[in-house]
Amino acid sequence: MEENRDQWGTRLGFILATIGSAVGLGNIWRFSYQAYENGGGAFLFPYLFALITAGIPLLLLEMGFGFFTRNSAPSSFRKINEKFEWVGWWSVLIAFVVTVYYIVIIAWSLLFVFESFSLGWTADPEGFFFGEFLNFSGSAFNLGGIQWPIFFALLAVWLINYTIIAGGVEKGIEKASKIFMPLLAVMVLVIVFRGVTLPGAMQGVKAFITPDFSKILDWNIWVGAYGQIFFTLSLGFGIMIAYSSYLPKKSDVVKNGIIAALSNSIFSIVVGFGVFGILGYMAGQQGVAIGDVATSGIGLAFIAFPKAINLLPGLPQIFGFAFFFSLTIAGLSSSISLIESVVSSLIDNFSLSRKKAVTYVSIVGFLLGVPMVTQGGLAILDIVDHFVNIFGLLVVGLVEMLVLSYAFDLDKIKDNMNVSSDLHVGGGWKTMIKVVAPLFIGIGFIQNTISEFSAAYGGYPMSELLTFGWLVVALLVIFAVMLGRNSSNRI
Repeated sequence: MEENRDQWGTRLGFILATIGSAVGLGNIWRFSYQAYENGGGAFLFPYLFALITAGIPLLLLEMGFGFFTRNSAPSSFRKINEKFEWVGWWSVLIAFVVTVYYIVIIAWSLLFVFESFSLGWTADPEGFFFGEFLNFSGSAFNLGGIQWPIFFALLAVWLINYTIIAGGVEKGIEKASKIFMPLLAVMVLVIVFRGVTLPGAMQGVKAFITPDFSKILDWNIWVGAYGQIFFTLSLGFGIMIAYSSYLPKKSDVVKNGIIAALSNSIFSIVVGFGVFGILGYMAGQQGVAIGDVATSGIGLAFIAFPKAINLLPGLPQIFGFAFFFSLTIAGLSSSISLIESVVSSLIDNFSLSRKKAVTYVSIVGFLLGVPMVTQGGLAILDIVDHFVNIFGLLVVGLVEMLVLSYAFDLDKIKDNMNVSSDLHVGGGWKTMIKVVAPLFIGIGFIQNTISEFSAAYGGYPMSELLTFGWLVVALLVIFAVMLGRNSSNRI
């Protein structure tokens, strides 16, 4: 199988695809708010510490593992021992579930691109988003009707992903990355330039970068920094294992990984200047404090920013287009990698052709996404996202590190990377993987679990949390174990 395995055409193509996977919606709406909430400029210390001690080491671990085994995540873990194959399937199934709801958010972004031409979110973006746009029922069990514009946008985004991934690694994913990433860079520069040149922008930038060193002593800030690094680098999805398995045998894995990790972090920080420049302008126009307009997640992208765009002098439509188009491109570059993680696993383990594998994933993924475009879809999406991230992604990443550290020889991965790399990893890298990163991520998981049981997430009824949260997390593990146990029946 290895002889016929797809390969990247160029080193640049691989790096751009890797950066595209890491740079997603969260870089634009999550990092800057986290920094602001967690000490501003002071947050950069734990953030960079987490990048050095966990982000880059873990990224190199996954890339080195895929480069060593030349296979997708399930097949790679099976090569260690058949009893560990389920770990690979667990990461792939998490990637699939994340893809299902992630593409719904991309569909929202795509529709907002068109709304930006007429500022269709009106003078009340919050009312528009929850009312006319989502027609939100307030309950995951009250699905109501399908929101047809979002339905067709969802279909369009899946078709775009299908077309790109069906084209293969070099002619599909690599070619798309060479278009998407420069385009995203241009859009982001437009956002940042416009953001920092607005009246009052410097107040926002100051709030973003002013260090509050008193927060450095808060353990939660450090755990939050590790969580941000973990999520933003696409770790634990099986993506980097699959992507690196397509590298030519004499590739410089270490340098490629470091370039991708640093590029992702630089992107997050640069975008933060633009985001808070605009929030500073918005606060000044409304005569309120930055904290009154700064928000996180969906609220920042689809409510706060449309409010800010409405206040912009001169052609706000152009800025609105740049912002939501950048969200769409960032989302697509990440969704491509998420789907490829699943597709490569189906190809490796069930001897499917690429087109068949992409077709199956796209059809099932689209159908599972349909409930999320109903009137109760936002609640389903929110609950699934929360539980899969905390009780799926973090845990599978921790298990992955422990298995590769103590049931496998890290020196094999290290030596295989070093042979063809200008920069070498050594004993310090192994210490980060075996001790430092598991310690911080493990503590973060324990804290999150305690928090989860102390209060119901989002104020949702327990029945909804059990159905779309705990049940989904449990089924992911069950299906992963089932797939792992059936390995002897395949290939």
